Amino acid sequence: MQTGAFPLGFKRAAAMVVLHHGDYFLLLKRRKPPYVGHYLPVGGKLEPHEDPYSAARRELLEETGIADARIRYGGVLIETSPTDYNWQSSIYIAEIDFVEPPHCPEGELEWIAFDRLPHIPTPPTDWMVYQYLVAGKPFAFNAVYDEKMQLCSFIEEIEGISCLPDSLAAVAGAEGNR
Repeated sequence: MQTGAFPLGFKRAAAMVVLHHGDYFLLLKRRKPPYVGHYLPVGGKLEPHEDPYSAARRELLEETGIADARIRYGGVLIETSPTDYNWQSSIYIAEIDFVEPPHCPEGELEWIAFDRLPHIPTPPTDWMVYQYLVAGKPFAFNAVYDEKMQLCSFIEEIEGISCLPDSLAAVAGAEGNR
C-alpha cells in the first residue's frame, strides 16, 4: 500500500456531466493531468459524504457556472490500472442551450460536433460513452489498462460486449492466447 493520501489501486469516485445540444457536445480541453490537451466532459471527484448526483451538479456549477441544467444519469465507467489511475465514474448527460462557452478553471470549453469526436484527442473510452448517451442506452463500462495506460479490455457489461476497437481487440485476444 502506498503511503500517500490515497492507497494505490483503490478506486476514486467521480461524477462527469456530458453537456449536449443537438449534434454538439460542450467539452473541456484539459490543462491538468490526466489527459492534458484531451477533450473530456466536465466533472471531478466526489467530496466526502457526497452522492454522485450532488457531485455532478456541484462540478457543473464550479466548472461552467450552469446551475439550472436538467441532468440525467447515463451509466457508469469503471477504470482499472496497475498505476494510480483507478476510477469509478458516474456519467450524467445534460441537455443545454447552445451558449457561448463559459470560462472554466480546468481548461477551455469548446463545442464539438458529434461527427468530429472520433478525430479529436479524447480518452480511449469516451467515444463509446458518447455513442451510448446519444442513443439513450444505459451502460456499465469496465475498462482495464496496462502499466503504460494502454486500454487492454473494454467491456459493456449490460450487453456483455467488447467495446475495444477491432485492432485493439485482435491484439488483446492474441496476447490472451499466449
